[in-house]
Amino acid sequence: MFDTFIVQPIFNLLVLIYNIVPGHNFGLAIIIFTIVVRLLMWPLVKKQLHHTKAIRLLMPELRKIKLAAKGDRRKESQLTMELYKEREINPLATIGIALVQAPILIGLYFGLQKIIKDPNQLINFSYSFLHFGWLDTLAHNIHQFDNTLFGMVDLSRTASGPKGTYWPAVIIVAASALVQYIQSKQLMPTAKDSRGLRSILKEAGQGKQADQQEVSAAVGRGTLIFIPFIVLVVGLNFAVALPLYWLTSSFVALIQQSKVLREDVSEAETVMSSSPVVDADRLGSKASPRKKTAKRGHHKRKRR
Repeated sequence: MFDTFIVQPIFNLLVLIYNIVPGHNFGLAIIIFTIVVRLLMWPLVKKQLHHTKAIRLLMPELRKIKLAAKGDRRKESQLTMELYKEREINPLATIGIALVQAPILIGLYFGLQKIIKDPNQLINFSYSFLHFGWLDTLAHNIHQFDNTLFGMVDLSRTASGPKGTYWPAVIIVAASALVQYIQSKQLMPTAKDSRGLRSILKEAGQGKQADQQEVSAAVGRGTLIFIPFIVLVVGLNFAVALPLYWLTSSFVALIQQSKVLREDVSEAETVMSSSPVVDADRLGSKASPRKKTAKRGHHKRKRR
């Protein structure tokens, strides 16, 4: 089922692009395939980035809620959810693109593995309606399959292997890790008073209660280095065709999020400014009607 519903459709989209692209270069087909996938994901990307920007704009108000809660985790959580509801923000929306990207990456990996191990899979694993033009030519002579990037990079080789270090692959893998870092850093909120995870855990070990938001922010800053490192380490052991996809995908994603964050800043700020500024006491009063009633009675007695 995984092959039928995930791997084969992704594989055939790549084969279709390879079949019709001028020159029938496999590296160029991977680049075009990646761009097509990112464009198809554009509505989801834009929505995700809008939520990310909106949450970043809420950081000052979240800090106010933290101060107003005075260590009461339940109250802080309740006020935070009230704020998200008031501003129509779903904090889980930011993981949507990852859930879509994962099957594509896994399906592409297995599809590329089929081609690298046996180029005849271009014919055997593709849909019958794609057997025209260049695929017909390959069916008669598979040795005409060009599995390079513009004739300069062998996409079937790994950066390190029995043949030694393959420097073109090393460069592509390193570039994919670098672009991933830049892409993640662009979305990372910055705060002057931010502390490292080690410092927070050290204080927690001394009996001081750790702030969950501060811990989450510190973990997020840690992933800024961790994810590109994983991309680098894993990419060195994969055929360079997959790191080429990562590089192209990260680069296109960087362009997309730069466009959204630049053009939608004014829109997001307009939405934020049109909504009333959060008042922790007001939000808290929704959850504590008795306190609100008592407060009103106090004012009445004062006027009398």
